[in-house]
Amino acid sequence: MSENIIYDLIVIGAGPGGYVAAIRASQLGMKVAVVDKRFALGGVCLNEGCIPSKALLDSSELFAVARDRFALHGIAIDPPRLDLDAMMLRKDDVVKKLTDGIAYLFKKNEIVRLHGTAILKGVNAAGQHQVEVSQAVSSSASTGQQSLLEQAPQPTVTISAPKVILATGSEASGLPGIPLDGHVVVSAREALSFDQVPEHLIVAGGGFIGLELGSVWRRLGAKVTVMEMLPQILPNMDRQVVDTLYRSLRKQGIQFKLSTRITGVHRIGAKAIVLFNSGTGSEEIDCDKVLVAVGRRPSTDGLGLEEISVTLDESGRVAVDDSYQSSVSGIYAIGDLVSGPMLAHKASEEGIACVERMAGMATKVEYEFIPGVVYTWPEAASVGATEEQLKAAGIPYRSGRFNFAALGRARCMDETEGFVKILAHQETDRVLGIHIIGPRASDLISEAATVMNFGGTARDIALMCHAHPTLPEAIKEAALDVHKEAIHA
Repeated sequence: MSENIIYDLIVIGAGPGGYVAAIRASQLGMKVAVVDKRFALGGVCLNEGCIPSKALLDSSELFAVARDRFALHGIAIDPPRLDLDAMMLRKDDVVKKLTDGIAYLFKKNEIVRLHGTAILKGVNAAGQHQVEVSQAVSSSASTGQQSLLEQAPQPTVTISAPKVILATGSEASGLPGIPLDGHVVVSAREALSFDQVPEHLIVAGGGFIGLELGSVWRRLGAKVTVMEMLPQILPNMDRQVVDTLYRSLRKQGIQFKLSTRITGVHRIGAKAIVLFNSGTGSEEIDCDKVLVAVGRRPSTDGLGLEEISVTLDESGRVAVDDSYQSSVSGIYAIGDLVSGPMLAHKASEEGIACVERMAGMATKVEYEFIPGVVYTWPEAASVGATEEQLKAAGIPYRSGRFNFAALGRARCMDETEGFVKILAHQETDRVLGIHIIGPRASDLISEAATVMNFGGTARDIALMCHAHPTLPEAIKEAALDVHKEAIHA
């Protein structure tokens, strides 16, 4: 065991919550160490989630546009040929550039990083939380990063700090009785790196991850069947948005089996037979890949939480107060480890708020204004309450809607599918929710979130001058429609 090394803050996990928290803490003058079992920084998001999936979504969308829509724009080409290896190399290059960028930021901010697994070992005589790190063997010295690997030849090192942030994120949940094998029954990690296009991909789960990766492989030529246990996909999004997206994905060739439970998977060589029940008895279907995308669970195993009496809630997440402190003083948790949506940007905001509160700042995350995005095409994005939620709560509201089919910029782009819907309080006109399905909804939702964070009204949006011709004009027109004043509806 090496000599105890003391820091002001230890962050366990280098994903979008942990690395952002570490950088902000360093900016605030803290001496920071970050422990992560993955050598490449960025966590699941950058290495096997948000970034590689969006790289493949963009590449596969360009392939589909070249194949199916260039002729509409007067562009005549031979049918495009897929080079999957090149597409995967591009995806990997995007990931590497971004993870290398975080490594540079760590170096710039003098953050010490340790490559290995961390276990909380309680408080020492000086009142410091001790973290034991079992270091992994790596070539970190060649990267130019600060690392205790170069300082301590022992495989285990103990570091201490008065404050520790747990930011270990989440991992894919499995189907009961159906283990992931990494080859035929896979998680999103493997589905981002197939070496060939599956003939038939079955997606278990109609959530964000399943629909996005199903879209990638459908565009590239796979037959895709989505099996969802609930009677609809995306149960927490606005129903009109979801219904429109469902119809669009079906037009793209994705097949759906809703209210369907997968009961078993039988491997037959490199293929599989999937057993399922849609309420009319057991049925089966053959495929060569099964993507399990039924949700994620917090990664708390092996941290030593039980040994130091950190309280978990009924869902297995760390129970925290408004400052993200757990039941043990000095131990904090953020991101997928705590309640709320499992979103990278939510984790980042919590990381900043957590360390700023340590520094005495009154930072607060506005949870009701965290946007969510489905990166299918068309994209779907929402912030605030849905119409269904407002009805259930008995909140009086007005609704305004504008279709992209009536928008000049959308017509020029040949992207006329979808709409913007704005929900505003019937009495105060304050915006309660904005829901978008259509081109670049992921970018458009930022205006919506900004307006809602500042307590804006539908009238405020309607009075803002929007450049013409642009996609954001649809937001202005929807705001006008709240009071039935839309010009181009």
